[in-house]
Amino acid sequence: MEKLKTKKEKEIIRTWSRASTIIPEMVGHTIAIHNGKEHLPIFIKEVMLGHKLGEFAPTRNFLENGKGDKRSRR
Repeated sequence: MEKLKTKKEKEIIRTWSRASTIIPEMVGHTIAIHNGKEHLPIFIKEVMLGHKLGEFAPTRNFLENGKGDKRSRR
């Protein structure tokens, strides 16, 4: 983070550490968090301070319950 603060250009940091806590030095940077399949880029804002990185990279996709399902139910 210290090296990125001195650079003019923004760079995406890739990480597998979902348990890391967001600290004030991370604000304003983009971090790509691994969700088990791919890295999802997340822009860090002030309201995210104190939260874990894994909270912003969902690992499961919810498929809706079958609304148009015409089968009988018991």
